[in-house]
Amino acid sequence: MTSPGTLYGVGVGPGDPELLTLKAVRILQSVPVVAYPATPQGSAQARAIAAAWLNGQREIPIIMPCMLDRGPVNQGYDEAAVIIAEELTAGRDVAVLCEGDPLFYGSFSYLLHRLGAHFPGVVIPGINSVSAAAAAAALPLITGEQRLTVIPATAGDEAIRQALLDSDSVAILKPGRHRPRLLALLQETGRTADTLYIEQASRPEQRIISRFAEIPATPGPYFALFLVVRSGNLAAP
Repeated sequence: MTSPGTLYGVGVGPGDPELLTLKAVRILQSVPVVAYPATPQGSAQARAIAAAWLNGQREIPIIMPCMLDRGPVNQGYDEAAVIIAEELTAGRDVAVLCEGDPLFYGSFSYLLHRLGAHFPGVVIPGINSVSAAAAAAALPLITGEQRLTVIPATAGDEAIRQALLDSDSVAILKPGRHRPRLLALLQETGRTADTLYIEQASRPEQRIISRFAEIPATPGPYFALFLVVRSGNLAAP
């Protein structure tokens, strides 16, 4: 009887291919099958990051429609899980590429939920967007006993407002069309002086805006975030 293949969740980091771990590269070069999220138009950010280490494996694009309705998105994961399960059952290892870290708002989490109980799995962590943005800005996020809150821009006003009021540092992920609303909340909570806005961290298109007044009050790109860090965070204990 054929032993099942291993399901690998491979974090490919925030965009710079040199930020992949040695283990991630080794797995990518050894597995016969790779899968990755892709748009209906064929764009696949995770694959683009890892492209230099792919060598002719079978590729399984996981088509993810860009919409708020979770129904079609869940259907995409369901269909991909069936195809990946066939490969694993046949004894072939599958590496699922995931931008950032597989388990930090990572798309791999949804496949792990569907397949993790049925096949052996290994998760290879990657550098997440919050760490990449802080590194790009050379900005310490938290020290000592301070608190960091990570929250998506899709959260409601009250949740984001409370995070800004209660936490020493806040990372607001994927602002996109929510950027004008977030700017208003940052003003309301008195955190404008603490705010950095970063797009495309670690990528050639990287952009850092440190002056609050220069952040456009219009919808922006998906691959961006706000880092809100109290100015006293670096005071000596």
